[in-house]
Amino acid sequence: MSWCATVLTIFPEMLPGPLAYSLAGKALRAGLWQLETVDIRDFASDKHRSVDDAPFGGGPGMVMRPDVLDAAIAGAGGRGPLVLLSPRGHRLDQRRVAELAAGPGVRLVCGRFEGVDERVIEARALEELSLGDFVLSGGEPAAIALIDACVRLLPGVVGDAEALCDESFASGLLEYPHYTRPRLWQGRLVPDVLISGDHGRIRAWRQAEAERLTRERRGDLWKRYLAATGDPIGSGKEGN
Repeated sequence: MSWCATVLTIFPEMLPGPLAYSLAGKALRAGLWQLETVDIRDFASDKHRSVDDAPFGGGPGMVMRPDVLDAAIAGAGGRGPLVLLSPRGHRLDQRRVAELAAGPGVRLVCGRFEGVDERVIEARALEELSLGDFVLSGGEPAAIALIDACVRLLPGVVGDAEALCDESFASGLLEYPHYTRPRLWQGRLVPDVLISGDHGRIRAWRQAEAERLTRERRGDLWKRYLAATGDPIGSGKEGN
């Protein structure tokens, strides 16, 4: 049984979108994963297929109704954790992506309007996840990003699975810089160590660069990395 992403949305036509292309699209066509979309409006009870209403207590915008959304969740089927894409959720990271990819699938609820009635979040124990500290018009783009991150970790999707080990966050660090031909471009040379043929020096340089970038750009990751490795200063020594 292949990994399955079930997306609950009021805009099912937004899927598969970018997921129909590149690695994810090829894997989808090969049956390495499945995509199911559920139109939340199909579970509305009025002729206008309404899924939202004004918030109690007043205020701008509308709120997704708990009865309609709960009916959609109940009727959607699917497998795996129930996730609500929400800017107030826990920050999605590679660790959680790997956990979701290792399971049978994921069920993604795409919020719209001002948000989702809190009662359905509580009743269904929805896990709230966020891509970052910004607000989107709806959860669909975030759902697509989450699915893409999971799919590329599935067996057989990435041709060279070893490449996943060197990526950003795989070892707790950002990824080291990459270079290719031409060696000289706009006055900029490829670092000599990368054409030295000395694989030990290359590994040391890449480790040092990964540590440098993480230290300079992501202090939060750097602190966690040092705590996990027990290294107070970082191990990379090789320069350019």
